Amino acid sequence: MATILIVIHLLIAVALVATVLLQRSEGGALGIGGGGGGMVTNRAAGNALTRATAILAALFFATSIGLTLLAQAEKQGSSILEQVPAGVSEEPVEAPETPVPGVPSADEAGEGAAAPSAPVSEEPQVPSAD
Repeated sequence: MATILIVIHLLIAVALVATVLLQRSEGGALGIGGGGGGMVTNRAAGNALTRATAILAALFFATSIGLTLLAQAEKQGSSILEQVPAGVSEEPVEAPETPVPGVPSADEAGEGAAAPSAPVSEEPQVPSAD
């Protein structure tokens, strides 16, 4: 679907460029292209080219929006945070408990016992540079 839409988009873009270049220059910006002779000189043909340019421009914008919507639909809509790499389990892994000297384990402390806290001193301790 995207390939067909891109081909249509490119054909419209080429046709749009061609119709703009076929139109008669009103301002004569560099003094060229506004002469009496030319491919299309009467007012009716100018109105037809103007109308064709407007229609091609509308089609160009429509195909641009269509390509954008098509690209958004094909894109993965999930966040990086929601993606889990393959091979990683979602279950938490418990680290083995290593005994720390001076701190009782959970079995020794019991369920109702509070965890030991660090001693609180009145003055802040500053490390000495020995």
